[in-house]
Amino acid sequence: MGLFDFLKGNGKKVYGQEAEASEKIKEEIERDNPGITGLDVNYEDGVVSLSGEAASPEAMEKAVLMAGNVQGVGEVKVDNLKAPEQTAVVDYYTIEKGDSLSAIAKRFYGDANAYPRLVEANREVIKDANLIYPGQKIRIPKAEA
Repeated sequence: MGLFDFLKGNGKKVYGQEAEASEKIKEEIERDNPGITGLDVNYEDGVVSLSGEAASPEAMEKAVLMAGNVQGVGEVKVDNLKAPEQTAVVDYYTIEKGDSLSAIAKRFYGDANAYPRLVEANREVIKDANLIYPGQKIRIPKAEA
């Protein structure tokens, strides 16, 4: 599963009718705007297409995660979303049953107490460190040397 692929049946429920999906997903991204201007969202058959301009690579990644972690979304396309090139090393992780942020921090950083770094890197998709769910995809910034 790549960055732009998601588990369609999991995620936050933000729309009721498929006809309102584009508008509701756009509202969800804009509510915690990670740095996207001129955002446009198109939803069709489980695929979200984002367009606009991202202020940073992180803003683009966060918008993708915000859209992809919506229930009913299986893929996010960013062909028309302009963003600067990513220069930092960032991994992505799909949360599994039984995971906790401290366990994920231990796995990637070698320190369970580094979980606040995961929360900060994903604050748009993790509102409560105790409320993560299987299938949720998050950013894992590279451990600092």
